[in-house]
Amino acid sequence: MRLSDLGGKEIIGLDTGEKMGVISDSDLVINPDDGQIQSIILPGGSFLGFGKKRDDIVIPWNSIVKIGPDMIIIQLKSPEIQASQK
Repeated sequence: MRLSDLGGKEIIGLDTGEKMGVISDSDLVINPDDGQIQSIILPGGSFLGFGKKRDDIVIPWNSIVKIGPDMIIIQLKSPEIQASQK
């Protein structure tokens, strides 16, 4: 997959079902030794400059569950942690 193929894809959190951002608005952290993507950084911000500013969200590359044609599904919490919190 090329980096340009990721552009414009929405990032959806499997844990909450909410849209977290879009790849074109984010940064990628790349390991300089092997060229592998380590994480995606979604910039913080607020809706049209209104409301509370949120912190940047760092998404480890291994949190990606599925890359589809229009979106990327991620899971930031492990199923074991979720089961123990219920």
